[in-house]
Amino acid sequence: MTDDIRNIVLGVVAAGVGAALGWIVRTSLWRRKLRRKQAFFGLPKNSECLLVVNREAGGDGAVHRHDVFALLELAALIKDCGAHAEIIQHDTARQGFGERTEFCLGGPATNRRMAAHLSSLLPGVKVTTDPESKADRGAFQIGTERYPVEPGVAEHVLLARLTAGEGARPVFLFCGQRAITNQAASRYLARHHERLARKYGDSSFCLLLKVVNSQAYGPDVVELVADVTRAAREPAV
Repeated sequence: MTDDIRNIVLGVVAAGVGAALGWIVRTSLWRRKLRRKQAFFGLPKNSECLLVVNREAGGDGAVHRHDVFALLELAALIKDCGAHAEIIQHDTARQGFGERTEFCLGGPATNRRMAAHLSSLLPGVKVTTDPESKADRGAFQIGTERYPVEPGVAEHVLLARLTAGEGARPVFLFCGQRAITNQAASRYLARHHERLARKYGDSSFCLLLKVVNSQAYGPDVVELVADVTRAAREPAV
């Protein structure tokens, strides 16, 4: 074997080894990233989860189109984790929480399941649902702070990850003042779940988000107003 041939062979072998090592490293990083994602969402491979939806106000079993878009955002996350989802209406979800991850969308006025979660898990949050209070309808009261609705201009949504104890699967709440804010919160979660996982790990959290100028920008411009976990979990005085 001449020196030229030997150099070519060695070069091919080195390239092959380098490619194999690169593939192993990339695969290892991808698997680690996937495990962190599965742990944050409580969705190990082949697990089951619930998507609990409300009904469009005045509709007969219809789901608002923005909530449908939110479900699509969440379905992509669930599929990435290798899990399976069951979609159920809010008034048919008569079961506890913690056995399966749950994603619950909609305000308490149109989602009984959300109303129950707020009462038991976030007692410091009050939402005005009285149909007679048109000017105040949908306003959030969190601790001593009040957040009214300015339709199409400034609307708020709570994004929460809550657990009932060690080892329990989380409940994710998307409680918005309008349907478009539920979509905004699901998109925010899809975009920022890695950062949220690094910050909170397996702990519960409740974030207040503001959707800015939805009449022009839709659900895309979202600001983090505050981490309201402490105020939301303390019973209102």
